[in-house]
Amino acid sequence: MTVRDLPTVNALLNATAALLLLLGWGLVRARRLAAHRRVMLAACVCSLLFLASYLVYHFEAGSVRFPGSGGARTFYLAVLLTHTVLAAILPVLVLLTLTRALARRFDRHRRIARWTLPIWLCVSVTGVIVYWMLYRMNWA
Repeated sequence: MTVRDLPTVNALLNATAALLLLLGWGLVRARRLAAHRRVMLAACVCSLLFLASYLVYHFEAGSVRFPGSGGARTFYLAVLLTHTVLAAILPVLVLLTLTRALARRFDRHRRIARWTLPIWLCVSVTGVIVYWMLYRMNWA
């Protein structure tokens, strides 16, 4: 594997995190709390691996310019803006949510998890969209 492969790895990690988040949400709704905890910790690991891989890639490759134009470029920039703003606040939300769960402060955990889950899902899904638009779509 080379640095050129990291965007694909990043997209796979984002997609996996999104699927784990949905599974974790379903498990907590079904009151399967031990399974919920394992799945949500796995989602945290996926997101941490993503962050490490993302930082390595951009340290080595720099930034990548969107090759499209017109409406596609406007759409891409809107998705990227949403993704970037939410990704900037996500680590704080995840840390608060996780520490409250590990401290067994489930009342406080639930209150913030209601915000963390949809934001985390949005960041994971828009990350895959950004990848697809940058590296997989043919703009020629």
